[in-house]
Amino acid sequence: MTEAVNMHELEEGLKSLYLSTIRQCYMEEAETARREALSYEGYLQELVQRECEERRRKRIARYLRESRLPLEKNLETFDRSRLPIKVNGQISALLDGTFLDRCENILAFGNPGSGKTHLLCAIAQELIQQGRRIVFTTCSMLVQKLLVAKKELELPRILKKISRYDAIFIDDIGYVQQNRDEMEVLFTLLAHCYERTSVMLTSNLPFSRWEQIFKDPMTTAAAIDRLVHHSVILEINVESYRLETARAENKIGGESA
Repeated sequence: MTEAVNMHELEEGLKSLYLSTIRQCYMEEAETARREALSYEGYLQELVQRECEERRRKRIARYLRESRLPLEKNLETFDRSRLPIKVNGQISALLDGTFLDRCENILAFGNPGSGKTHLLCAIAQELIQQGRRIVFTTCSMLVQKLLVAKKELELPRILKKISRYDAIFIDDIGYVQQNRDEMEVLFTLLAHCYERTSVMLTSNLPFSRWEQIFKDPMTTAAAIDRLVHHSVILEINVESYRLETARAENKIGGESA
């Protein structure tokens, strides 16, 4: 009877401390400890390790969900052999994640279909696996969200929320031409992120054409200055992957005919 009461108290204690994994596995680990003659400390270490591993797994799964990244765009599905040697070297350096500690930006430029988005999505997923928090959005969706927030006097709150992430990933900046209101909230975001949180972005437009985005030369120069000051620039000047694939398929089809 005493043992049953103690077991109940143990279960309730683990529940109140939110040690759900230990609560599920302590009996199993106790049997293992008896078989392997583990010390009390060894048994406790096994329990704590399993609790930490499960919490990390759940945390990473939550970070991946909240990131809104297209998870099919990862390193396993990206052909790094297509990239210039310099870019491959830059990627290897970026994967350690220390650029996030320095609030540095990653700016990826290249033609449509060159793999910019896929590459930065892959890097972002690797960093999330390390426990970093990153949020993905297209530029057009981000701008519309910021406009609504500004109209509802919620812009400072939204900016503060974004700055809690290690990085914000803005895809296809310049793909859709912005009007003046849209340009202003986008600039406000970039200025807010400066030296607070990293910006990862892709663009088909070189800096020389960014006046199409920000309309005003001074604003354009200020935006570029903030992005470039602490940044790694990836020049992905390769042919469209989709075009390469189409050509290969057509060649195979022609040979079989």
